[in-house]
Amino acid sequence: MTNSSSSRAERIETALTTAFAPSVVRVEDDSDRHAGHAGAQPGGQSHYSVLLVSSAFQGVGRVARSRAVHTALAAEFGPAEQGGMHALALTLRTPQEHAAQTEK
Repeated sequence: MTNSSSSRAERIETALTTAFAPSVVRVEDDSDRHAGHAGAQPGGQSHYSVLLVSSAFQGVGRVARSRAVHTALAAEFGPAEQGGMHALALTLRTPQEHAAQTEK
């Protein structure tokens, strides 16, 4: 787990940008919605939602996309008691998939 002075959201965005060169990356800290639940820590930074749109996902299945993202963010996970990220909700799309979703 990384103990940098930057926020976890900033570190997540930087890691994903480096790994996937996305056209869209949105990282939201959802920790306040999970206060009192398992893995929730005082001060938040434990639960996140990510929208990542990258041509790197072209021809890559859903599970393989998730595994690649988890690998890129491995330094952020760890025991919740030690400040590790507890939950990560992922929306992973190619640019074409994202365009089709946003046209609806």
